[in-house]
Amino acid sequence: MYKLALLLLGVLVFFSCEKDTGTPEGGSSEKELYFPPPNNDIWERVSPSELGWSDTKLNELFQFLEENNTRAFVILKDGKIVVEEYWGRDILGINSFNGQSKWYWASAGKTLTSFLIGEAQEDGLLNIMEPSQNYLGEGWSSLSPEQESNISILHHLTMTTGLDYRVDDLDCTDPACLQYRAEPGTQWYYHNAPYTLLSRMVENAADMIIQAYTFQQLGPTIGFNGSWISNRDSYNKVFWSTARMAARFGLLMLNEGDWDGQVIMEDKNYFQSMVTTSQDLNPSYGYLWWLNGKGKVIYPGLPNTFSSDIAPTAPADLFAAMGKNGQFIDVVPSQNLVVIRMGEAPDNSLVPVKFHDDMWAILQEL
Repeated sequence: MYKLALLLLGVLVFFSCEKDTGTPEGGSSEKELYFPPPNNDIWERVSPSELGWSDTKLNELFQFLEENNTRAFVILKDGKIVVEEYWGRDILGINSFNGQSKWYWASAGKTLTSFLIGEAQEDGLLNIMEPSQNYLGEGWSSLSPEQESNISILHHLTMTTGLDYRVDDLDCTDPACLQYRAEPGTQWYYHNAPYTLLSRMVENAADMIIQAYTFQQLGPTIGFNGSWISNRDSYNKVFWSTARMAARFGLLMLNEGDWDGQVIMEDKNYFQSMVTTSQDLNPSYGYLWWLNGKGKVIYPGLPNTFSSDIAPTAPADLFAAMGKNGQFIDVVPSQNLVVIRMGEAPDNSLVPVKFHDDMWAILQEL
C-alpha cells in the first residue's frame, strides 16, 4: 500500500499549484444563501444555463464521474441545487441508485464528529483542552497514567496524539493497540483509532448515544437524518445518509454553522479553528477537515510531508470532508459552492486525491 500511495503522490507533486480562485461565470461571492426547509424534500434549483455554465463541460464531467464509479453527485450554488445526478446500483446491488438511496460517508464523517465536539463544548459538556482521559477513564491506552493524561481532546481532533501508528490495526481501540511513540503534538499521522474514541467521549459527556446527540443538535433545525452504523465494534461507527443530507451539512458549513437565520454553532472561534490549520505539522488539516491551498500536506497512510495542495486545481479556500473510496463534501466559500460526491472507489488509493483533483479540473472550466 505504501508503494502505491507513494506512486500516486509522486504524480500529484508535479501538478501545477496555480489555481483559479475566482467565481465561475454567473457566480457571486456574497453569502446570500437559500436554505431548504427542514421538514420536506422541497429544494429550489437554478439551472446551469442560468449561471452560464458550459453544457459541453457538464457532459464531460458526468461522463468522468460515471466512468469512475460515482453513485451520487450534487452541486449547490448559493444553496440551490444546480446539479443532482445518480448512477449505478445501491450498496446491495439491487436497485438503481437514486435520491433516496443511502451511502456511507467513510472518513468524511469525521467532520460531522468534529462539529458535534464543538457543540458539546458549547453546551458545557466537555472542553477540548482537557485530557481525553477525563471522558474515557484511566487506562484507555497502554500508556502510563502520566503519558495518557498529556493527551487532550484537541490532540484527537488534530491527529497529533503521538500514539504509535506502526501497529497491525490502525482501527483497533483496545488499549493494547494504543501505544506510546511520541509526545502529543509532536507527530502527525492519520490514525483512525484515536479519532474513533471521540464518539465515545461525546457519548460519555452527553450521556446519550452519538446517534441521539447528532439529531438533537442538527435534526430539527436543518432537517438532517441518517444513521451511525457500527463497522466493527460499538465505537467504530460510520455515518450513512442520502447525498442530499450530505449537502445539507455542507450548506451548514458554508454558512459558518448558521441555518436560515438560526445559529446552531454559536462558538465561531471553534468553527474557524475547525476549518483552518490546527497545528504546524500538517498545515492542510484542521479539526478533522482537509484544507486546500496550504502548499504542504501529509496524506493518509504516510508519515512524510509533500509540497502540494490537497487539490491543486481547486479553489485555494476549499475545505473538504474526505473519505475512503472517494466520499467528498467540498465547501468553497469564495464561490458559495458545495459539491458532494459519493460512490465506489475510482482507483486503488486510500483516499483518491488524484480523482478529486481531476474532478475539480473539469469543475473549474464550467
